[in-house]
Amino acid sequence: MSNPWKLDKDGEQLLAKADKVAREVIAPMAAETDEKAVFPRKAIEAMKKEGLLALVSDKKVGGHGQGLRAGVAVCERYARECPSTAMIMKMHHCGTAVLEAHGTEALRRQVAKDGALTTLAFSEYASRSHFWLPQSTSAKTPKGFKLNAAKQLITSAGECDIYVWSSKPAAAEGFSSIFAVPAHSAGLKIPKPYSGMGLRGNASAPITAENVEIPSDHLLGPDGKGFDVMMGIVMPWFSLQNCAVSVGCMEGALDRAIKHVTSTGYAYDNSKIADLPQVRQHVAKMRCRIDMVRGFLLDALDAIEGSRADAVLRVLQSKVIGSEASLEVHDLAMRICGGAAYRREVGVERFFRDSRAATVMAPVADALYEFIGKAACGMPVF
Repeated sequence: MSNPWKLDKDGEQLLAKADKVAREVIAPMAAETDEKAVFPRKAIEAMKKEGLLALVSDKKVGGHGQGLRAGVAVCERYARECPSTAMIMKMHHCGTAVLEAHGTEALRRQVAKDGALTTLAFSEYASRSHFWLPQSTSAKTPKGFKLNAAKQLITSAGECDIYVWSSKPAAAEGFSSIFAVPAHSAGLKIPKPYSGMGLRGNASAPITAENVEIPSDHLLGPDGKGFDVMMGIVMPWFSLQNCAVSVGCMEGALDRAIKHVTSTGYAYDNSKIADLPQVRQHVAKMRCRIDMVRGFLLDALDAIEGSRADAVLRVLQSKVIGSEASLEVHDLAMRICGGAAYRREVGVERFFRDSRAATVMAPVADALYEFIGKAACGMPVF
């Protein structure tokens, strides 16, 4: 594979493994994952076998020690075949990043050595897309903490091993606290399975917690400082990887659209759809838009790694730039394929549906524009 991501040698080798999993495992099962809304367990097991679930875990606990750049590259590659699978891994990398910063060595080794799958459990019915203001509760107990919550749209719900969980603080002042919640904990329930328009394979279901007991060392960071964890760790990982998934999704749609217009045509003159200049113009627009977003994403990575003054702005921009471009590109993919785009076997409609999630996923595009506007005007973002 080419390496536009500027990964180190180890990162290149890991990306090559991810490419192999994408080609040999994810791609063949992507249509079924979507159509039957099944969690891609076979793909996750293949990643585990290749050590890819330990991609961003520290080498000291048995991981590969790669950072956000590698997480972005891997998610983009998966998204070209199955955005649902890419979203699962995006959330896993986010959860792992928090565990690496604040988790016990035992928790970190569960991911790095045992291949535990993590996810974020931030979204709630009570606070909707304002994920930084959880309304679920935590309380101190003699052995740790007791959690109660009504979560919604939690990726890998009932399928992962560790939830990185937000709640109101147990005792301290502040917006929130963050906890590591083992998925097998008594009191956790999945009220109903996920059934949605897109990303149908990522098990994004609601979760309820009723008096869930966790040990004291499963508090991730200080009580009451969850907002700092969300903004300082989760937001960069979440936003840039979300942009990467949008890029991969666009690449997947473009590839399938080009395949259709170059192989399908008109019997009366043996021409192809791609012989129409307006179709080629739309293909060119798609290619330009994707490359613009990819270039931005690479610059955003440089900004974060170099601690540039515009790093925070780039984090805020990354999700909205990727998701808004994705809407445009997928509309064009459907347009150039015409009525055939609605047929599942062409493959474009699956990416079209999956692409819509990025704009409405918290933080939603309209909220991000407000944050970006405040930052540009020199005003406090929050």
